[in-house]
Amino acid sequence: MNDFAAHRDDWMVSEELAERMVPLIGALRRDHEVVTSLHGHRLLGLSTTGIIELHERVAQLGHEELALEDTLAVLEALRDLAPGASSIDVARLVAGLSDTDAPLDEYLREALAPAMGAEPAEPTDVVLYGFGRIGRLLARILIAHNSGGSGLRLRAIVVRRGSENDLVKRASLLMRDSVHGSFAGSVTVDEDAEQIIANGTRIQVIYSNDPASVDYTAYGIRDAIVVDNTGRWRDEAGLRRHLEAKGAARVLLTAPGKGALKNIVHGINDATIEDSDRIVSAASCTTNAITPALKAMDEAYGIVRGHVETVHSFTNDQNLIDNFHSGDRRGRSAVLNMVITETGAAKAVARALPELEGKLTGSAIRVPTPDVSLAVLHLTLENPATRDELNDYLRRVSLHSKLRQQIDYVESPEVVSTDFVGSHRAGIVDGLATIANDRDVVLYVWYDNEYGYSCQVIRVLEVMAGSHPVVLPPRREVTLQG
Repeated sequence: MNDFAAHRDDWMVSEELAERMVPLIGALRRDHEVVTSLHGHRLLGLSTTGIIELHERVAQLGHEELALEDTLAVLEALRDLAPGASSIDVARLVAGLSDTDAPLDEYLREALAPAMGAEPAEPTDVVLYGFGRIGRLLARILIAHNSGGSGLRLRAIVVRRGSENDLVKRASLLMRDSVHGSFAGSVTVDEDAEQIIANGTRIQVIYSNDPASVDYTAYGIRDAIVVDNTGRWRDEAGLRRHLEAKGAARVLLTAPGKGALKNIVHGINDATIEDSDRIVSAASCTTNAITPALKAMDEAYGIVRGHVETVHSFTNDQNLIDNFHSGDRRGRSAVLNMVITETGAAKAVARALPELEGKLTGSAIRVPTPDVSLAVLHLTLENPATRDELNDYLRRVSLHSKLRQQIDYVESPEVVSTDFVGSHRAGIVDGLATIANDRDVVLYVWYDNEYGYSCQVIRVLEVMAGSHPVVLPPRREVTLQG
């Protein structure tokens, strides 16, 4: 048999194995509220080729090679075991098999004991106040994550009516996205009920100009978390108007909060969220991107001082062509110019990491790209480091530390900004761009300032709602210093 035929036969075997996984993955989610993943990368919703690609990718990221046959065997055993609501990392279960002589079903029953009989989280109603770039991505994620009715439930969006056919236009914007592609599934409208129906999720569209005037209970919505992604109100006084609405219980702001509001970067200070906190901020996309990397660097090497330069994609706040704008330079065409502007991200880091108070400065350049930005961190460290030491440390942090949901790591001489569209991590360290000269280092951190940030917002939502299921098997983490 020639090499071409052999490779083709191998591919067909892989394809058949992946095809057998698809119904198992779906049934576990639908029937048992079990979400399966490989080292934190979800299997749910992947095509057969997507499953094969994911197996190759986790090995490229530095994990042990994972055979499709082993993944299928574990998924079949999980179907028979029928654990309760949980988030199960199949790759880590496979890795654990090498440490035991027990039969697969016996090993899984012991490893997944905390999930046996576990009940799904109580449903929490979520309302999106505003339906712009972040609002629509949050909607996509919430719809994809919720198929059984538990956990976070997207119930409504609140917008100002823009036209006679407003409902159809809102649905079209959810369905089609020039940056993130088409919605994965079906989107229709019920014009009589003023609802968008996406993959079976009925989303009530409420038209209002005033947060306090909305009566959510009229739509069966109670004790809801209202996610304000308009950016119109940033302080407690303005955001508290949401709490005057019937059926609203808490507020999450998708922008830096002013005053005494808690600015939360998930993975850094989300443990400070208390039940008594009625209004919380999820900070900014840039703050979410750089704070985890700065946390890791400070714990391992100590940061004396630093400067953050962000090369940021243009946003809807800028003008397409030259026109009046109240902000400095932002009136010039966003699609034709690099625009120097201000950023509060460096100072905002201290809201989540008080130990860096006064140590960072920051500036920003808006550039003519629609999504994915780059933060350049110029740091002076207390302890010297070589480039290889830094990269090895940050690679291990991205795989095994408590910041693995926030920090990703890549080493490729060919990656460019569009390669990071859709990344679910807050920031991605570009290892080949790292510069280290004794105590002076420069790190390059990519981030999808739309989708990656939206994933961080969802994580904060889960903390507020207490809706994240038990994660199994327990992770054996490396310390940040290690």
